[in-house]
Amino acid sequence: MLAILDYEAGNQTSVLRGLNSLGIPARITADPAVLAAASGVIFPGVGAARQAMDLLTRTGLDATLKQLAAAGKPLLGVCLGCQILLEHSEEGDTTTLGLVKGRCLRFAGGLRDEAGDSINIPHMGWNGYTLRKPSLLFDGIPENAEFYFVHSYYTEPEPDLIIATTYHGREFCSVYGRDGFWAVQFHPEKSGKPGLQLLKNFYTYCQSQLK
Repeated sequence: MLAILDYEAGNQTSVLRGLNSLGIPARITADPAVLAAASGVIFPGVGAARQAMDLLTRTGLDATLKQLAAAGKPLLGVCLGCQILLEHSEEGDTTTLGLVKGRCLRFAGGLRDEAGDSINIPHMGWNGYTLRKPSLLFDGIPENAEFYFVHSYYTEPEPDLIIATTYHGREFCSVYGRDGFWAVQFHPEKSGKPGLQLLKNFYTYCQSQLK
């Protein structure tokens, strides 16, 4: 079973629906025992970094996430979850979880797309990706696939952790991590077949670690 971390940050239900459509057993929970027993944990989120960190700290889920990561529990951060796995976010000048070295920055004003036209912030809608190094997270996903983004901030992790980048006025990291610990800026649960395949790949990895 996959556990979806429940910390009142928005998109837990849509992630659960996506997993259910794949026949993957999953549960939304804030119970540390359930999280520890799950084969993997999805850390979703929509909203502001400071508000999310305040809630995680108040409930003790920040410590739970750190314990799960230290124990090698497979983890997938999504959108806001992707951002606050890092050390700091410019959004509200927020100290975040620090499970990965790096920071989250706001898109600068005045950026333009490849055609020279002004871009909109937040970055909202479908966009492609460039795979920077192999990752089993992208098994079965075509290179021309697009994913659904909604964000005004982007992640800047350590360069050796960058798995994929995307262009929106500038190139930014859209996927980072290593086997068993991944973070995606887009919403796989809202990204059609490619997003569902990514969730399936995460579950397949989690199951392989039980053997």
